[in-house]
Amino acid sequence: MNSASLAATIERNWNESIVPRLIDYIRIPAKSPHFDPRWVENGHIEGVIRLAEAWDRAQSIEGLKLEIVRLPGRTPLLYFDIPGSGRRTVVLYGHLDKQPEMTGWRDGLGPWAPVVEDGKLYGRGGADDGYAVFASLAAIAALQAQGIPHARCVGLIETCEESGSYDLPPYLELLAPRMGAVDFVVGLDSGCGDYERLWATTSLRGLAGGTLRVDVLTEGVHSGDASGIVPSSFRIARQLLDRIEDAASGRLLPPEFHAAIPE
Repeated sequence: MNSASLAATIERNWNESIVPRLIDYIRIPAKSPHFDPRWVENGHIEGVIRLAEAWDRAQSIEGLKLEIVRLPGRTPLLYFDIPGSGRRTVVLYGHLDKQPEMTGWRDGLGPWAPVVEDGKLYGRGGADDGYAVFASLAAIAALQAQGIPHARCVGLIETCEESGSYDLPPYLELLAPRMGAVDFVVGLDSGCGDYERLWATTSLRGLAGGTLRVDVLTEGVHSGDASGIVPSSFRIARQLLDRIEDAASGRLLPPEFHAAIPE
């Protein structure tokens, strides 16, 4: 591998081809379905997935098969499949839906008004997570340009992530026979502390939701009669939460919530 040539190829592709597409992408208010209940009628989700599809199809990647997969009543998913050497399959994941506008933009910047300043592109969605599909194919194209073998690469670019990815499981079930056994997953939707080194996420926080209800009485009782006899529902709720989290430090207590960082 010629590392200098590889870096130059990717940088040229990024600056000349990808950044202009990311600028176009930022201009589209493709808010996730939770934030845009009329996402079908508004057409912004359709706009960003079509934008990504058009760029993908223009890439010189040997064996690239690409399609927009659709299930009734669900947000679309961009799927690509690139053959490789060996028997292993790598899945490359990303998403194209966005968080809503929110507030706090300084003068001259805005969610749907892309601005390049000091080498950085500002606007909603470019980093979370519009870059993912472009970065995936740019890396594969750079490897192929040097004749470097790579594993089979499958891409899953969804449009429901900011709403909790509730549309993703049905697509995984639908596409599982086509993907086959997966050996490695690259989730291009994390963060980095700086631009000087490669950062890798080894575990994710995850999310759990529910409703906690504590009942101590079947009917209302005056506090003067019940205090000290009837237990406090708030105290019981605190005890239940204390089984999960150390209130003093914030550490989660069940060992199942902790993952070892691999060497």
